Amino acid sequence: MASCRLPLAFCVTLCVSLLAFYANKHIKQLKTQPSSLTITNYSSTTTTTMEEIRHRTLNVNGIDMHVAEKGEVGAPVILFIHGFPELWYSWRHQIEALSALGYRAVAPDLRGYGDTEAPSAAAEYTCLHVVGDLVSLLDAVAPDQDKVFVVGHDWGALIAWYLCLFRPDRVKALVNLSVVFHPRNPKRKPLETLNAFYGPDYYICRFQKLGEIEDEFALFGTEAILKEFYSYRNPGPLFLPKGKGFGHSQDAQITLPSWLPEEEFNYYYTKYEKKGFTPGINYYRNIDKNWELTAPWTGSQIKVPVKFIVGDQDLTYNAPGTKDYINKGGFKRDVPFLQEVVVMEGVAHFLNQEKPDEINKHIYDFFQKF
Repeated sequence: MASCRLPLAFCVTLCVSLLAFYANKHIKQLKTQPSSLTITNYSSTTTTTMEEIRHRTLNVNGIDMHVAEKGEVGAPVILFIHGFPELWYSWRHQIEALSALGYRAVAPDLRGYGDTEAPSAAAEYTCLHVVGDLVSLLDAVAPDQDKVFVVGHDWGALIAWYLCLFRPDRVKALVNLSVVFHPRNPKRKPLETLNAFYGPDYYICRFQKLGEIEDEFALFGTEAILKEFYSYRNPGPLFLPKGKGFGHSQDAQITLPSWLPEEEFNYYYTKYEKKGFTPGINYYRNIDKNWELTAPWTGSQIKVPVKFIVGDQDLTYNAPGTKDYINKGGFKRDVPFLQEVVVMEGVAHFLNQEKPDEINKHIYDFFQKF
């Protein structure tokens, strides 16, 4: 998950979001309605359709990356970038829908996740490493396409912003979910701000010491920790006090959300039980390093067409300062080609899985313009 608004730039996944928009005539706020586009209901991915998704491992940027893809070779590519604690599998509904509508869906396990190689050093999970992986992946899977469509969520949204910042020449248009863009604040490092604002129990602060949070998660077990993340629906900040986990006892029964059946949850569980949480948490451990590395882009804008979508129950949506950032024009200033902002009512953080049909339609409608 990603979070942290504040004026600190690229804080982390789950920190930033938005509210209804009045301020800019170029951006229209939409309240999502049932899809009018004829799309098969992809909310339950069957074994048959999953088997139709192609899987392969490619060597990109010095690591072996697993990628799932579906759609005709030569069709316009949509690159899907997942967040934490997620996998390529988080896009299963979008892969099915968008490939059926004429696109080629490409969804990798990011560096350290799932079946992709996980470098051992935390320092190898900076934004430059991850964007480098994705550029190399695009060179391999779509050498005939100078630009591709991109969709990101949570940490994947942050990586998508970085991709657009570093290599706008590779992105045709972007649909980003949950985490808004924030320019780099040259005056203060992100972790300093997070500690000052939220305190040491804030989950991103708890993630910083190598091995500490992993040891605590191990006491609860992989299954319980994943269920805690996926079922989290509190729009407030996430705190993980030492020794208390999410505030439940170790033997507490956690109910999965309706959008994640047990058999689908088991895919995540199998992969995280094998690889652990450390590689994904290492992304958070590079927040200040990313701040240092992006100094040359201080003041830069995102110069690709963008549509942004968030659930009104998402903690990113309710993070302090986010609503003013949107309503008072900051978001539009920093992302001048921002064309649409969508606030989904009654929807929480994992919106592309909670409301797949609506998200599929939003993605399709936006990309059809280009």
